[in-house]
Amino acid sequence: EVQLVESGGGLVQAGGSLRLSCAASGFTFAEYAIGWVRQAPGEVREAVSCIGTSDGITYYADSVKDRFTLSSSSDNGKNTVHLQMDSLNPEDTANYYCARDRLRLRGYPPVSARDFGSWGQGTQVTVSS
Repeated sequence: EVQLVESGGGLVQAGGSLRLSCAASGFTFAEYAIGWVRQAPGEVREAVSCIGTSDGITYYADSVKDRFTLSSSSDNGKNTVHLQMDSLNPEDTANYYCARDRLRLRGYPPVSARDFGSWGQGTQVTVSS
């Protein structure tokens, strides 16, 4: 069973930083793209960042480029994905979900929320102005 467990959300002032973490299990980590999707109230889900299965190619939405950094690690059976979020602004306020690609070995990272098929429970990020 695929499990994605997020942590690290919270309340931060504009200009601040947060680091989200996702513990992934139940599948072969190297065979699936994995990343973060967010959803603000009244908005559709937006793919924020995702790492593909080919050469570590990473996608960032234009709205977060140069502010967010995705990293992943696989160590002694513990598979983790982190999202370092710097220079946060109120527009970043959303529920952030760790998400896994629907397709195995897609290669390039998916860029649409529709491409993800497994989801964590979400962690709330609130940025105050």
